[in-house]
Amino acid sequence: MRGAARLEAVFWDNDGILVDTEELFYHATRMVLAEAGFAISAETFTELALRQGRSVFDLLRESFDADAIERLRAERNARYAARLAAGVPALDGVEAVLAALHGRVAMGVVTSSNPEHFEIIHRGTGLARYFDFVLTNVDYERTKPDPAPYLAALRRSDLSAAQCIAIEDSERGLAAARAAGLRCVVAPRGLTRGGDFGGAWAIVDNPRGIAPALAPLLA
Repeated sequence: MRGAARLEAVFWDNDGILVDTEELFYHATRMVLAEAGFAISAETFTELALRQGRSVFDLLRESFDADAIERLRAERNARYAARLAAGVPALDGVEAVLAALHGRVAMGVVTSSNPEHFEIIHRGTGLARYFDFVLTNVDYERTKPDPAPYLAALRRSDLSAAQCIAIEDSERGLAAARAAGLRCVVAPRGLTRGGDFGGAWAIVDNPRGIAPALAPLLA
C-alpha cells in the first residue's frame, strides 16, 4: 500500500462483492446455452465475462442470427431474475463494513448489472440505505474493463480519483478502476479466485478485510 490523499468516497461493485451472484448468473447462462446446443465451461465464462468483460453470447454469432441470440439472452435474463427473486443474502460481513463507513465517506454502487436485476437482488438485503447513488449498465456507454463506469461515478460524486477507491472482485473490475485512475481493493471469490490482480491497492480474502485495508486512508 502507498500513501495517498484522504479517502472521501468508496465505489462498490455489486456481484461478488455485496452479494454472491456471479455463479447464479453463470448457471442461468449455461443452462440456456445448453438447451440451444452450445456448451460453455466455467473457465470460458470466467475468461470472457469476468476478465475481458465480453458477453458469452458473442460465441454464438457463427451459428445463430442476431434475433435468435437476443431471444436466448432474454431467456437467460428471465431465468436469472427468477432465481434472484427467490432471495439472495448479502455476503457475510459486508453490511458491517458498510455500516462502519456510512456517514464517514460517500458511497456508491458501480455495477454491470441491469437495473431490474439489481432491484430484485436488493429487495431483501437491506444494503441500499447505505449508498448515496447506484450506477447500473444503463448509466454509461461501455462496461468494465472500460473506465466509463468509474468515470461516471467520479462525475456523480464530484471528486477526484485520488479521493476515491473502488472495491472489486474481478480482473475486469480492477482494470476499469485503474484505467479511471482509482485505487482498488480486490476481494476475489468463487469464479474470480486465481485471477491476476497486480496493481491492486490491496487484496483481501473476504469482506471483513476491506475495513482494515481502507483504515490508513481514513486516518
